[in-house]
Amino acid sequence: MSSADDSVGEATGEPLTSRRYTAAQRRTADTALTLFSERGVSGTSLQMIADALGVTKAAVYHQFRTKDEIVLAVAEIELSWLEAAVAAAEAQDSDVRAREVLLTDVVDLAVRRRNLVGVLQGDPVMIRFLAEYEPFAWLMERLFAVLAGAEPDTDMRVQAAMMAAAIGGAAIHPVVAELDDDTLRGHLLSLTRRLFRLDE
Repeated sequence: MSSADDSVGEATGEPLTSRRYTAAQRRTADTALTLFSERGVSGTSLQMIADALGVTKAAVYHQFRTKDEIVLAVAEIELSWLEAAVAAAEAQDSDVRAREVLLTDVVDLAVRRRNLVGVLQGDPVMIRFLAEYEPFAWLMERLFAVLAGAEPDTDMRVQAAMMAAAIGGAAIHPVVAELDDDTLRGHLLSLTRRLFRLDE
């Protein structure tokens, strides 16, 4: 993904929320995300995105030069929600309150954006892209620092790792596919609060 890699290099160190996309670019990214969740990144062509938007492929090229740039836009736009959640947690005056704010926001995001979670955690192209995307790695470091603390013991490390895997995995699991958002959100919040002993 050469052009996405070039863009990643330029974005290193910048907050994800600092990158701005036009309304037209956001529509294209939203449409691409829907197709990615249905067909996978590799199974989605620029022509498919154009058809879903009801425009020509040339119009899509006018917004993004390559499909790699669309993948980058999808990742940055969607991960900006997570960055905002981490920033809100970091602003709290205690570790316990920071964890509570972060877990509540992460659960809410996982439930509201189930299609995104599936793409981020399950699509091999997106997984490979994020592994090389330095702003994502930095965001994950900040997230785990909030969850596990500055000097985490083994117990907190394991809890943080379980949370990261479990919330997203549960939100997209077929067993809960028929649950409405409020029900799923309530159960996930209850379980994560118990895991981090936030009710004690």
